[in-house]
Amino acid sequence: MFQGASALSLDAKGRMSIPARHRDVLQGDAEGKVTITKHPDGCLLLFPRPEWEIFRGKIAALPMDAHWWRRIFLGNAADVEMDSAGRVLVAPELRAAAGMDKEVMLLGMGSHFELWDAATYAAKEQAAMAQGMPEALRNFTF
Repeated sequence: MFQGASALSLDAKGRMSIPARHRDVLQGDAEGKVTITKHPDGCLLLFPRPEWEIFRGKIAALPMDAHWWRRIFLGNAADVEMDSAGRVLVAPELRAAAGMDKEVMLLGMGSHFELWDAATYAAKEQAAMAQGMPEALRNFTF
């Protein structure tokens, strides 16, 4: 289970260092292989390859009226391998789609990660918090 937020920087080539706390799991469970794709919220999704295979199967099984969602998720997917320094290359097309330049946030979301432009994430998080808790969380105890 991946969790936690990491403030990271993309280098001039668009590479991102995977935080050490996640690197060993990705090397072991996924042999350093990940898949990155678009998300409609404006971020990117980063999956360890075994989790990607599960997600890809679910998306491929969607009915015909969801063909644009198949295009968004599957058509934009990029298979990437971590290099010896624990970095992954985020393709220029994916960086552009998510408005990423240099500063990014990597969020552990359980089975996968979300990768956000840092300023976009901060603005969206602030807007969500200003709206208050959704109904689903009103009776949730902490």
